[in-house]
Amino acid sequence: MSVEIIGMITAAQGSEVDQPSGAAVDPAFITRMAQAHETAGFDRALIGYFSNGPEGSLVSSHVAAATQRLGILLAYRPGVIAAPLAARQLATLDQFSRGRLALNVVSGGNDADLRRDGDFLDHNARYTRTDEYLEALKRIWTADTPVDFTGDHYRFEQASPAVQTWQKPHIPIYFSGASDAAIDVAARHADTYMLWGEPLDAVEALVARVRAAAQRHGRKPRFSISFRPIVADTEAQAWARADDVLRQVKATRERLGLRTEAPENVGSQRLLAAAQRGDVVDERLWMGVAKATGARWNSTALVGTAEQVAQSLGRYYALGVDTFLIRGFDPLGDTIRYGETLIPAIRRHTAELDRRRTPQAA
Repeated sequence: MSVEIIGMITAAQGSEVDQPSGAAVDPAFITRMAQAHETAGFDRALIGYFSNGPEGSLVSSHVAAATQRLGILLAYRPGVIAAPLAARQLATLDQFSRGRLALNVVSGGNDADLRRDGDFLDHNARYTRTDEYLEALKRIWTADTPVDFTGDHYRFEQASPAVQTWQKPHIPIYFSGASDAAIDVAARHADTYMLWGEPLDAVEALVARVRAAAQRHGRKPRFSISFRPIVADTEAQAWARADDVLRQVKATRERLGLRTEAPENVGSQRLLAAAQRGDVVDERLWMGVAKATGARWNSTALVGTAEQVAQSLGRYYALGVDTFLIRGFDPLGDTIRYGETLIPAIRRHTAELDRRRTPQAA
């Protein structure tokens, strides 16, 4: 398998360690992050969706203009923009980037966050809407004539397919969500199913579950997993960095008066359940920040030297996970560090695993 490595670009400096305090949009920082990802050897970079932050498709357009090869994984929430307009918007961005766009479909896992954008649907209804939304997008993207559509959430007549996607048959769909409703939608639409960084046994079980659901629709998605690697020249130095990260996260949350609340989404609940097994699982899967923040997002880390972390990722690779989303608690510094050490180690290690597997397959 060919491994894909994804990073993340935010519109301004900041993370759990260093909360943004300046302007929400820093074009110069976006350019630096985009070019740092391209130089480091990332295949793509995620542009997140934030109901209190800059609009992602415009950030993605800036990233595309600032780079030559870097792919873009745009987080996109169904229901905010009508499907016919979204189809044209995304196809236009795919054309501007010359086929570098992929879509990370985010149905939403927090009611208060969704309501900021005027979305008051409950959990299961959101996934029913997502199913319709993706069906509508793909119909328009692959049509030769105007499209009619009637569903529970969307209805339109003669939607124009004139703005074609650069990629055929359509822009790749990345999808996440661990609830039954989410997996049902993923089985029908996901080209890549995305998991957060859980222990190996939990990932193996979830991959098997998604595979079985997708097979019923004649589909075979790829699998992605997300971590916040903490790497250093020695393992001791890496764990010291982890301790420092946790101290800073706790201090920042205390300063801002942030409370750790029980998460609504199943993915976060799974991370917190895994954290009950200990602060460290599977030798170097560290749950410290997930515990401190309520696992509201991708917050588990692999801690060690670049080679040690690459070997840990290789265990997930052996389970069929061939896409790694890695982003650091020091966004720009870790992006550069990953390019110098971790990304080459990942590519070497997965290539060696492929070489070992080939004679057995033959």
